[in-house]
Amino acid sequence: MSHPSTDSHASSHADTHAGSQAEAHPLVGHLVPVRILVATACALLVLTFITVAVRYIDIGEFNVWVAIGIAVIKAGLVATFFMHLRWDRPFNVLVFVGCSLFVVLMMAFCVLDTSQYRATQYTGNAPLAQETLDAHAPGAPIAAKKTEINP
Repeated sequence: MSHPSTDSHASSHADTHAGSQAEAHPLVGHLVPVRILVATACALLVLTFITVAVRYIDIGEFNVWVAIGIAVIKAGLVATFFMHLRWDRPFNVLVFVGCSLFVVLMMAFCVLDTSQYRATQYTGNAPLAQETLDAHAPGAPIAAKKTEINP
C-alpha cells in the first residue's frame, strides 16, 4: 500500500506534466469528420474514372479541356478538404487562388505561343528518328510535315 502523501505528489506531478505538454504542443488545425474525408476520396475516385473514360471518347481537342477541368476540380477538392483550406485563414485561400490564376495565365501564354511554330510540327516521327527507324525497323510510320497552317 502506498503512502497518501506519495499519491498526492504523483498526481500533482502528472497534472503539472500534462499541463506543460498541452501548452508545449497545442492542438493545431481542424479535425475533419471521417465521413467528409471518405466522401471527398470517393469524389476523387469518380472524377479519376471520368478522366480515364473521357480519354477513350474522341471529342477532338476538347478532350484536353475536359481533362484539365476535371484536374482543377480534383485539385480544389484536395486543397479544400484534405489540406483543410476550407477552415483555414482567408489569406491562405487568397494565396491559393492567386497561385491558381498565375498557373492559368502561364498556360494561356504557352497556348498563345503554339501558333508561332505550328507550321513546323510533324504528324509522325521526327526526321532523325525516322531515319533510325528505317535503318533498324523497316515499316515504321513515315514522318510527314504539316502542310496546312491551322488557325
